[in-house]
Amino acid sequence: MKYSKIFLYAYIIFAVYFAYTAITRYTNTGVIDYPSILLSATAIFVFFFRKNFMKKFDNKDNSK
Repeated sequence: MKYSKIFLYAYIIFAVYFAYTAITRYTNTGVIDYPSILLSATAIFVFFFRKNFMKKFDNKDNSK
């Protein structure tokens, strides 16, 4: 279970990294980096989805 929590927060780190690369590329060249924005948004979505899923899974185990 510890590994899943580590990987859970790794998604946030990836989201920050991809957002940073998109912002720096836009400020340096003026080109919007859509793949980095998409990867950042996906990483944030996966973080919240997995967090919610883990919470449901823990509640199901505690109800027995």
